[in-house]
Amino acid sequence: MPKMKAAMAAVLVMEREGVTQAFGVPGAAINPLYAQLRERATIAHVLARHVEGASHMAEGYTRARTGNIGVCIGTSGPAGTDMITGLYAASADSIPILCITGQAPRAKLHKEDFQAVDIAAIAKPVTKMAVTVMEPAQVPRVFQQAFHLMRSGRPGPVLIDLPIDVQQAEIEFDIDTYEPLPVYRPAATRRQVEQAMQMLCTAERPLIVAGGGIINADGCDELVAFAEAAGIPVIPTLMGWGAIPDDHALMAGMCGLQTSHPYGNATLLASDLVLGIGNRWANRHTGSPEVYCRGRRFVHVDIEPTQIGRVFAPDLGIVSDAKAALSLFVDVAREWKAAGRLPDWSGWAGECAARKHDPAHARRSDFAQVPIKPQRVYQAMNEAFGRDVTYVSSIGLSQIAAAQFLHVYGPRQWINCGQAVPLGWTAPAALGVRAADPQRTIVAISGDYDFQFLLEELAVGAQFQLPYLHIVVNNSYLGLIRQSQRGFAMDYCVQLAFDNVNMPADEPARGYGVDHVKVVEGLGCKALRVQRPEDLAPAIVQARSWMAEHQVPVVIEVILERVTNISMGAEIDAINEFEPLMAPATATATA
Repeated sequence: MPKMKAAMAAVLVMEREGVTQAFGVPGAAINPLYAQLRERATIAHVLARHVEGASHMAEGYTRARTGNIGVCIGTSGPAGTDMITGLYAASADSIPILCITGQAPRAKLHKEDFQAVDIAAIAKPVTKMAVTVMEPAQVPRVFQQAFHLMRSGRPGPVLIDLPIDVQQAEIEFDIDTYEPLPVYRPAATRRQVEQAMQMLCTAERPLIVAGGGIINADGCDELVAFAEAAGIPVIPTLMGWGAIPDDHALMAGMCGLQTSHPYGNATLLASDLVLGIGNRWANRHTGSPEVYCRGRRFVHVDIEPTQIGRVFAPDLGIVSDAKAALSLFVDVAREWKAAGRLPDWSGWAGECAARKHDPAHARRSDFAQVPIKPQRVYQAMNEAFGRDVTYVSSIGLSQIAAAQFLHVYGPRQWINCGQAVPLGWTAPAALGVRAADPQRTIVAISGDYDFQFLLEELAVGAQFQLPYLHIVVNNSYLGLIRQSQRGFAMDYCVQLAFDNVNMPADEPARGYGVDHVKVVEGLGCKALRVQRPEDLAPAIVQARSWMAEHQVPVVIEVILERVTNISMGAEIDAINEFEPLMAPATATATA
């Protein structure tokens, strides 16, 4: 049996499990692992500027690549605690990432040794497994179990904590005898799917709610095939956006309190049966169950048994991987359609399509004023980018407006932190997406406050030549919190504006505080500022030229009007449209 350091066994297992890229920050307690990574030279490594940034890079990497898992590495103590936010974000959205931390020697764990912390206990609530490996011989099998757990059932992150003496210990291990463990994914039975189809056949206005689990399962083709075979409209959740192209005739819009479309909410409210697949009925999608569920029945398909009934009890629950279930739904729908057993829902689908194209359900974006209204920025993006663009966003009014106005045409082209949404996620996640795919067009969207968190990670893009376009919409406000504070009749501690003495007195951006252009340039990237709507398109052209020439991130800072309220509400039937819609509502449009 070959002998090797336990750290080498860990690297060999990662290789066999398909790992080709890691993100992290070396340190004394994790250097033995880095020594083996250097010796093998098979797993590329990107040096982050902040360990939390490394965790978000790993998440962006996983989200962008089907079947591959991002890895983030840090030393003992604060490196692990810094990555807790990344683990939480990944766990909340069912994204597998592997976090590896160094640790103090085993003999000193109880002696408050330098940077010794029980990171496994801290990480346990936000991971599928968090373990400090105390026996060197267990290292390869702990890593084997980690990959099995990350890929099985509801995907999620794992943390492995390695004491420095465990990493350095000699063990016997033969990688040639290693095989990844079979992945466990529950699958619906034909009987269950036929029961769901029988319920669908009793409905007059059925809908499919497509969640992020469909994208995780790589089941988007099956979703579209089922929708087309049955003729049922589809409402994707924010995490499922792109599972069906925005311009597909059966794509009926998004529903929710914030990241939604007026026609999507109207269609959900008009439905009488909802088939949810790979979704978790998140409250930003549903609002209160009382309003969301009233007058309709529900079938819920999810890979995680405890998700079914967690928010409200469906009329039928099926525990299944989304792709496996959809494959059966396709088969049954086609068979029943050929046998004349499916109702004709074309009239209902036509109503949904008409609502989608009715100006009474369209929000305006053609604003021409200066300072620029944020809606106009997204119009410029729609005009500038084709169907292959990938958007990355995380939090705030910038994300909400992006979901309301942009268009997504394929899976993994909307990379979004949906539940945890930590400030600063966007830039490192975009770098992870770029590391996963050197070819795709990547456009990140941030408000100025999100952008200022983890801003230093742009230097990573410059150093490792990871170009992408980052559009920063700057209103010098914590915009979403300011809008929320309207309910308290206050505008308190949410203003970021100050008079920047380093800018000319006649520069309009002077009163907006931080000079993002100079900061970005100081980090080795390129940047330009836009203050008029007619300059948006030329700025995007210039930015794309710079990315191609310099192979670094390029930032476009757009100076917005200070206060713009973005459409949202407390219930899906009570959305406050702060700007008038394109046309007055009609009886048909509101049916």
